[in-house]
Amino acid sequence: MIVITTPTGDIGRQLVNRILDAGEAVRVIARDPSRLSTHVRVHAEVVQGSHGDADTITKALEGADRMFWLVPPVGFRDSDRAKHYYLEFTRSAGQEAARRGVRVVGVTSLGHGYQGEAGLLSAALAMDELIEGADVNYRALALPFFMENLLRQAPAMAEQGTFSMANAADRPLPTIATRDVAAAAAELLLDTSWSGQARVPLASPDNLTPDAMAEVISDTLGRTVHYRQVPLADFQAAMVRRGASPALAQDMADMVEAQNNGIYDAEPRDPGCATATGFRQWCQDTLKLAARS
Repeated sequence: MIVITTPTGDIGRQLVNRILDAGEAVRVIARDPSRLSTHVRVHAEVVQGSHGDADTITKALEGADRMFWLVPPVGFRDSDRAKHYYLEFTRSAGQEAARRGVRVVGVTSLGHGYQGEAGLLSAALAMDELIEGADVNYRALALPFFMENLLRQAPAMAEQGTFSMANAADRPLPTIATRDVAAAAAELLLDTSWSGQARVPLASPDNLTPDAMAEVISDTLGRTVHYRQVPLADFQAAMVRRGASPALAQDMADMVEAQNNGIYDAEPRDPGCATATGFRQWCQDTLKLAARS
């Protein structure tokens, strides 16, 4: 039995379908089962609740031997720092997985060994230490910036010819497509031979700066699209104006500053870490469609 968390998210939704297609027994944990596809509701066992809740995770892991673990986003108005949120959300699951001998494939950040505060990325790395400290058989999918983070700006790209972030315009920003994360997670979950603990760094085959991304996006959309770098202080202040808690705004700013300081390069990765989807292919397959919607 394979337990899958966040089955309605970008990664979890794709992963559930891959595991079901492989003929494995699947159990999903969902706060709102109505958001699951009909296919998943029919073919998977559903446990309603939060996977950060001790009783829910105990019920979900009954009779299971593998689990996909992903901590959902921090609440926009959550006053706690991300590290506290990640650790408290994960603690019961780590203990229960260790007690039952469940192998865990988790989503975390590239950057192991980085010296400095990195906000949300530091929280993910602290989560890894918690899981490993519980003596769980664990594979940590260590990931960079998600290409899908750009989708919310697809209308601005199409209509105004611009997109903006606080990331340095001329610094390479490693990326990854969620479909490749789902593929890697599925491969590990379907492989019953591994044990122990290891990190699995992944990134797309290209390593573009935001300015270079703008060139690819321009080619894809057939119009000039420019990248605009927002000062980090302005980025943080804008988050607070939109209703984010000061704690979340600080964690987001710390994350971007760490990205600008090369956190993703702190963890070695070899050519075998390259995933299937390059940025140009993702733009053709996904961003182009979103820009037309």
